[in-house]
Amino acid sequence: MTHDAATPPAATETIETRQVEVRDPAAAPLLAGLHLEYHTRYGPNDELGRYPDAEFAPPGGSFLILVERGVTVAGGAFRRYDAVTAELKRIWTHSGHRRRGLGLLVVRALEEEAARRGYRRVHLTTGPRQPEAAGLYLRAGYRPLHDLSVPVETLDHLIFEKDLPAGGGRDAGQDVWAPEVQDA
Repeated sequence: MTHDAATPPAATETIETRQVEVRDPAAAPLLAGLHLEYHTRYGPNDELGRYPDAEFAPPGGSFLILVERGVTVAGGAFRRYDAVTAELKRIWTHSGHRRRGLGLLVVRALEEEAARRGYRRVHLTTGPRQPEAAGLYLRAGYRPLHDLSVPVETLDHLIFEKDLPAGGGRDAGQDVWAPEVQDA
């Protein structure tokens, strides 16, 4: 596990980062927490059903969790957005473990993995009723692509993007994984 200046090592020294499949039992607390969060803030919705689980699996995606003393405390995922861009999704921190820098740790781990896979940029959206998420992405160096002159509550989504450091993975000009087209 790596630490940066924005994440004090003492806050994360007992945290294990695991890459898992979406249906791994250790991911269940993350998915249940997100379901509750989305329904509490936005009412009934199917946000967690928008993408097939396979989109968060290698080679184009990743799903990771942070585990502390056997308990899933945070996690997130990315999926292929386009040939050079990963899209962050499912960023979550257990309500009892917030304000410890775990969200930033998740974002950094996902960025590192995306760079290793050859992605050069990260894209993400969050809802207007998630100011904590918007603050996290700004602290992590993401550029807002939504109109900052418009009141946030009038927007459907807040859109952010960040370039990843060069040399994280495959050749710079190489396309990141793309699904094969099957003949019908």
